[in-house]
Amino acid sequence: MIVSSGEALIDFVPAKTASGESAYVGRPGGSPFNVAVTVGRLGFAAGFLGGVSTDFFGTQLLTALHKSNVDTRYVKRLDRPSTLAFVNLESVEPEYTFYDSEAAHKFWTPSLALAGDVTTLHFGSLSLIDEPAADHFAELMAREKGRRILSLDPNIRPTVVRGKETAYRARLAAMLGLADIVKISGADLQWLDPLHTPAEIAGVWIAGGAALVVITAGADGSTAYARDGRVVRRPALPIALVDTVGAGDSFMGALLAGLEAGGATTPAQLAQVDDAAIEAALAFAAEVSAITCSRAGADPPWRDEVTLPVRTSGEKGPS
Repeated sequence: MIVSSGEALIDFVPAKTASGESAYVGRPGGSPFNVAVTVGRLGFAAGFLGGVSTDFFGTQLLTALHKSNVDTRYVKRLDRPSTLAFVNLESVEPEYTFYDSEAAHKFWTPSLALAGDVTTLHFGSLSLIDEPAADHFAELMAREKGRRILSLDPNIRPTVVRGKETAYRARLAAMLGLADIVKISGADLQWLDPLHTPAEIAGVWIAGGAALVVITAGADGSTAYARDGRVVRRPALPIALVDTVGAGDSFMGALLAGLEAGGATTPAQLAQVDDAAIEAALAFAAEVSAITCSRAGADPPWRDEVTLPVRTSGEKGPS
């Protein structure tokens, strides 16, 4: 099972009323939530781990997870409000304003131990910013090192990090040092380290223990850096763009699913993954992300809408 941990929230995206007036429509979202939904819709065993409110938005989020075949045994319901995010789509990249004072995702604490069927544990985004939950997620990652594949997409939110940057950078650096898979956008890399090239930064993370670093560049595609100096590039697919909300998250979910389909279900197997399996996973992620971009909001495709990657070992894909 691929378990995505972190925040679940309600995205309010721009819309029009029947009379043509500007309005907002609330949709389930949040980066780790979207990753879990993507994996579940693609037909792979998926789970979500984190704090979800007991309010009606929280119930909406749980219902959406169940509809997308996501296991919620690791969800902790908390008597705190749901995070609300308002999205501006007038810029090149979506801009978010978050309303999350005392929100449920910030107060998650560990409860259930992870079962043996959890093969990959993913982290990222808002949940890595605010204590106490951010520290608990970092501790969970450290505790699970070597036991399962650890994935990280920082998905940095500069406006939220402001005023908390020192602690956030230290926590993120520690988690980057633990991750087996790092997926990061070019924009996030520029915020994180504007003095070095993407290849140089990826090289540092690989030397530090990561098996795979994938850097996405929107319309310019993605580049994967693996051990032994291997580099695999994949162009983006042409799309009929509606918006890019959730595009990076669906790419992340499909990348994890694609690597699992390629036979990488343990850290040792991931360390040995070949270029063909990486190429197949990148191609799958590009296809899933392109479909997400062709629809309004974070609405990743279902299994019957995509071409599933084939295991390089000759085994069948997910049942």
